[in-house]
Amino acid sequence: MAMERVLRMKGGAGETSYVKNSLIPKKAIMKVKALLDENLKLMISDTTFNSCWKLVDLGCSSGPNTLMVVSNIMNVIDKISLSLNHGPPVFQIYLNDLFQNDFHTIFKLLPDFHQSIKKERGDNAGECFTNATPGSFYGRLFPNNYINIFHSSYCVHWLSQAPKYSTKKGEPLIKGNIYITRICPPSVYDVYVEHFRRDFKKFLKARSEELALGGVMILTLIGREKNGEITSYEVLGMVLKEMVQEGLVEEAKLDLFNLPIYHPTIEEVKQVIKNEGSFTLQTLKTFKIGWDANLQEDIVDYVVDSKMRGEFIAKYHRACFESLLLADFGENIMEELFSRFGKLIAQFIELKSPDFFNIVLFMTKCP
Repeated sequence: MAMERVLRMKGGAGETSYVKNSLIPKKAIMKVKALLDENLKLMISDTTFNSCWKLVDLGCSSGPNTLMVVSNIMNVIDKISLSLNHGPPVFQIYLNDLFQNDFHTIFKLLPDFHQSIKKERGDNAGECFTNATPGSFYGRLFPNNYINIFHSSYCVHWLSQAPKYSTKKGEPLIKGNIYITRICPPSVYDVYVEHFRRDFKKFLKARSEELALGGVMILTLIGREKNGEITSYEVLGMVLKEMVQEGLVEEAKLDLFNLPIYHPTIEEVKQVIKNEGSFTLQTLKTFKIGWDANLQEDIVDYVVDSKMRGEFIAKYHRACFESLLLADFGENIMEELFSRFGKLIAQFIELKSPDFFNIVLFMTKCP
């Protein structure tokens, strides 16, 4: 089944929903906020300023994070408008995600969002119009030379499809796991990186055609510093393998299931941008966020133990990956799978505090 018909973050507002379990992406957005302010001020000048700004959040998902991003960008544009003695800008906002995304949950947040931005910007502020744009960002979404700013956070490391087979015809790419492991041969990395290169090139080409002259793109994605680091996906695969051994999951299904994700290195990202040729990379920054989103920073009343951290990590991964796992393994194993995952993660983080390596890119469209 096509990925774009299956993949979605867990909808609704329940305990296992993305709305309730998206603190890690939220922290990434907060980390990028100062960079966003600084770089947009450098990239936008009097000659590139618009009376109506068309802004897109690619991979908006279903929670309030996307509206926080939109609000941040609008505030920066307002400041630039004031500094350049322009009138209040109008905003046309496009929220993009795949067809199965829970757009309805975002729609319910819009009245409060519009009220809050009107309060922040004052009665004389320009209008703000919001639209949903369903579809894969690996293809075209908008007319030529139309969009002023593209933003995407925690999305571009998702592939258009999961690689299934190795270079040997019919042989599973990763037997007994669901993602690149520390013992995988280089050929597995090669398959994944080649898929990422193709997808990212398509992404860049489509966005370059849709961006107006002077257009800006801001991307935050999860990357990696080096090979050989354990990932949370490998740990999730270990749990599935254990369930295979207990007869709870079919071995053939595990062998053919691979996550449609790839965490590229900085050099891999830069090489695709250079080879595709449509964008100038203005700024590249990196930062780290713990798998548990550094929970102790937010909960100061008591100590966060490894059990709580494991449960938090399990809920975040369930909100992100349940739709894919349901399609291949069925609903019956979900509770047991993520319960075991949380416990195994809790054991692991007692020995090490792993983190997500984030790459932030600020790009402008080449003339």
